[in-house]
Amino acid sequence: MLNYMSHLLRVVLPDRPGTLGAVATALGAAGIDITSVTVVERTPAGAVDDLLVMLPPGGLADRAISAVQSVPGVVVESLRPFLADGGGVTSDLDLDLVDALTERPLDAAATLTELAPAVFNPDWAVLLEHVGAHDVRVRETSVGAPTLGGDDLGVPERVRLPLPWLPLDRARRIGPDEGTFPPRWKAVSMELAAAPVGGDRLVVLIGRPGGPAFRASELERLAHLA
Repeated sequence: MLNYMSHLLRVVLPDRPGTLGAVATALGAAGIDITSVTVVERTPAGAVDDLLVMLPPGGLADRAISAVQSVPGVVVESLRPFLADGGGVTSDLDLDLVDALTERPLDAAATLTELAPAVFNPDWAVLLEHVGAHDVRVRETSVGAPTLGGDDLGVPERVRLPLPWLPLDRARRIGPDEGTFPPRWKAVSMELAAAPVGGDRLVVLIGRPGGPAFRASELERLAHLA
């Protein structure tokens, strides 16, 4: 049996009837199946959708991108591998996170950090506490979270990187020039977003290497859940 690979394809579809169907047809002709569709947001340029697609073994990402772009007016924002336990990409994950927060209220911040990657499709999440000038502590990390600095054995980790956007009063994207981030982040086009968790000194930071950029609707969801 063929071992298909899941990828998350973000596209901008023009506001024209039948466009999504045309995209599905083009992907099908290239041997690529769509397993779920999630509307990320609607903009004047059209609908932004996340398509969970299955590439056949040896299937080139370029084949998927070329197929989608063969439909007039459709723009591909990103295509990245997608790892999940199942269920695709749906808004139900927001409700699952709310349920988990309700069940473990004393561990809510840690739960948010643990589950944010499944909900927002970044690669990782970290919970930062701004204690004072040049004193930022890593309180929680998700699986796969990077080391931001500090003592290898220190718990909690103390971050010595300048993070001038802390404290943070609202959810927003974090630019690559807003801190001395690891050099490799620029090489992998790391996209960052952060939101305050109950106050401006406790912040969840999430990262997506290779994009796509976090959209306004995603920031609103992150702010609401945080």
